[in-house]
Amino acid sequence: MPAVFTFCLLILTAKVGFSAADAVTGLKLVEEGVPKEHLALLAVPMVPLQIILPLIISKYTAGPQPLNTFYKAMPFRLLLGLEFAFLVWWTPRVRHEGGFPIYYYVVVLLSYALHQISLYSMYVAIMAFNAKVSDPLIGGTYMTLLNTVSNLGGNWPSTVALWLVDPLTVKECIGAPEQACGNALEAELCTKAGGSCVTTLDGYYVESVICVIVGFGWWFLLGPKFKKLQDEGQSSWKCKRTN
Repeated sequence: MPAVFTFCLLILTAKVGFSAADAVTGLKLVEEGVPKEHLALLAVPMVPLQIILPLIISKYTAGPQPLNTFYKAMPFRLLLGLEFAFLVWWTPRVRHEGGFPIYYYVVVLLSYALHQISLYSMYVAIMAFNAKVSDPLIGGTYMTLLNTVSNLGGNWPSTVALWLVDPLTVKECIGAPEQACGNALEAELCTKAGGSCVTTLDGYYVESVICVIVGFGWWFLLGPKFKKLQDEGQSSWKCKRTN
């Protein structure tokens, strides 16, 4: 079943462009001083949206070409990755002694809402496509396989994104210019020499830009091929049976 193998290979790489925004942004907001409980409270208004969105999006994914919705939503979700990076950069600049102003949380809430719209558009589209091509004689096993691969395509990039933040971060030893801050040992030597390690370039911003570039590269080069999978006949997705 070459169509299944092609789908698996493409969906395993489709979500690389979102990894920095999805996995690291929340941690960076907390690092910049946003209380965890405030971010948790912002998730509450998202619940009604998460209930309504699949109902609305299903109108566009119920037809013969559900992957069109996935393809159209992808660039908006990629651009939100840059917006999230700007949000993290903006966070310490609006912070004051009492915390953060109300308008800051409004911006964060709107950003999260837009992210949920693009995320659910892609998620519902993939679920609809998997339901459309799954071989009914095998039942839920076939669809479970496709959904597992789809979920794995979102999980492994997030893991890599979290791991890469530190290696991509550039730090400088202030107060002891002969020392470096490339790793924990060098940072300790910097401190012993009377200096302190200061971040000059956060790896999150580097990673965000790289992810968006990779994501748009996938969208331009592999996206059309991914959409063409929905034009394959049902026989391309069915298991060959031997007597």
